[in-house]
Amino acid sequence: MTEAADLLPALEARLPGVLTTDPAVLDGLRTDRSGHASTSVPLALATPRTIEEVQEVMRFACEHRVPVVPRGAGTGLAGGAIASEGEMVLSTLGMDRILEIDLDDELAVVQAGVVNGDFNDALRPHGMWFAPDPASRAISTVGGNIATNAGGLLCAKYGVTREAVLGLTVVTADGSVLRLGHRTVKGVTGYDLTALFIGSEGTLGVVVDATVRIRPLPAGPAPTIGAYFPTVERAARAAAAITAARVRPAVLELLDEASLAAIGAHLGLDLAGHGSYLLAQFDGAGAEQEAREAIAVLAALGADARLTLDVAEAERLIAIRRAFHPAMAEQGTVLIEDVSVPRSALPAMFAEVQRIQERHGVRIPTVAHAGDGNLHPNFVFDGPDVPEEVWRAADELFVACLRLGGTLTGEHGVGLLKRRWLRDELGDEQVELQRRVKAVFDPLGILNPGKVF
Repeated sequence: MTEAADLLPALEARLPGVLTTDPAVLDGLRTDRSGHASTSVPLALATPRTIEEVQEVMRFACEHRVPVVPRGAGTGLAGGAIASEGEMVLSTLGMDRILEIDLDDELAVVQAGVVNGDFNDALRPHGMWFAPDPASRAISTVGGNIATNAGGLLCAKYGVTREAVLGLTVVTADGSVLRLGHRTVKGVTGYDLTALFIGSEGTLGVVVDATVRIRPLPAGPAPTIGAYFPTVERAARAAAAITAARVRPAVLELLDEASLAAIGAHLGLDLAGHGSYLLAQFDGAGAEQEAREAIAVLAALGADARLTLDVAEAERLIAIRRAFHPAMAEQGTVLIEDVSVPRSALPAMFAEVQRIQERHGVRIPTVAHAGDGNLHPNFVFDGPDVPEEVWRAADELFVACLRLGGTLTGEHGVGLLKRRWLRDELGDEQVELQRRVKAVFDPLGILNPGKVF
């Protein structure tokens, strides 16, 4: 046994019921939703219920130089919460309480383990909602959203998680507590450490609770448009034309032909042969007028487009888009990618995806949050291991994205998956600067080692 393993009983005595070393439990921590898995199980799982218990775990880890992998629901898509031999997983799932809902100031305080869907269920009777809307919202946690600066279908209008966070409580590598940010709408005192921690993927500290913005639920129906195009490039040009027309859909999603066919097979719908699909939904004041302006743009571009004001029909159309990931899982093993380009470059990026899959003979069904230029190419293959041709195709994809003025990850993070390409986007000087920032908060390098850098 390792020295750290020998010390675990002492930690367990200080934190009864918090620690587990059950091999069956630990085995599930070798992977997340990225498809990657470590070859060994971690040392232990800690599931603290209070800030004080998180502090105790981190003090132990700091004293004995035990690497710690913070983890929420394990829904990450970049391998950011995968743990290996000698590492302790610190789960936030035991911290699942909504601490405060303040309707006057339109904010809430929630612990990191609160599930997005549960949070919105609690807000709905108050006529409020939490805007970040990742595809995994039914199972992902607020803390995980913060760790990756998650996005989702509503980013086009409401932004990513960073726009919804006012303040954080963080336990650092040595067990200290930082209370960052504010409860006010504005706040520019000192450096914005709150923003620094959002998207830091557990490499700077463990987020234990957050003060977040909540919004009034949009009133009235949400006009929804479904539009078919013969090619994905034409659908991408139409998405860019909608944003250029100065209308702002809450949802603007694009499915290529392969994605639409797979979703049809998954849902038992006849969607094959319909080409590519553009989904737009509008909310709030002036939503119907904006929707009619958008459908006029689509008609001018030759789309087969329909507008509905019916709530049930709108939900059916949104459900088609949300079925993308389970539909891909039925196709084989999936490497889910995440790149973003300027919205005007969407047609060019889709053309690159098409060229790359033909060049390498791989399947890459692709969906996009077209309202903000974020694409999710899905590399589908057989077997548990990523074939070399898929990695070659992914490399070309990333290079093409950067050439078009884009970024390697729009919302999934770097994790393990994209470390090898980090310098291609950031350059040596910025990577080294970011390493120095990490060393300020984690001088021993025990927080989520091997991730991002």
